[in-house]
Amino acid sequence: MFGLSELAVILIVVVVVLGIKKLPELVRSAGQATRIFKSETKALKEQDAPSAPAGPGQVVSGTVINRDEPPRS
Repeated sequence: MFGLSELAVILIVVVVVLGIKKLPELVRSAGQATRIFKSETKALKEQDAPSAPAGPGQVVSGTVINRDEPPRS
C-alpha cells in the first residue's frame, strides 16, 4: 500500500490544492463522517446480535443427543 513518505506527500498536495483555510472544514467533515460510520456499524452489530440466551422456563428447539449412542452418519 502506501508508505509514510507517500502519505506525507499526498497530505501536502491536499493542503496546497484545498488551501489552509479549507483544511479545518475538511477535517471536521471527515470526523463527522467517521462518527456516523461508527454509529451505523454499531447499530448493525446490535441488530445482528443474537437475542439473550434462554433462561429457566423457556422452551428451546433443537435435537436431543444421547451420548451413549454412536453418532449418526
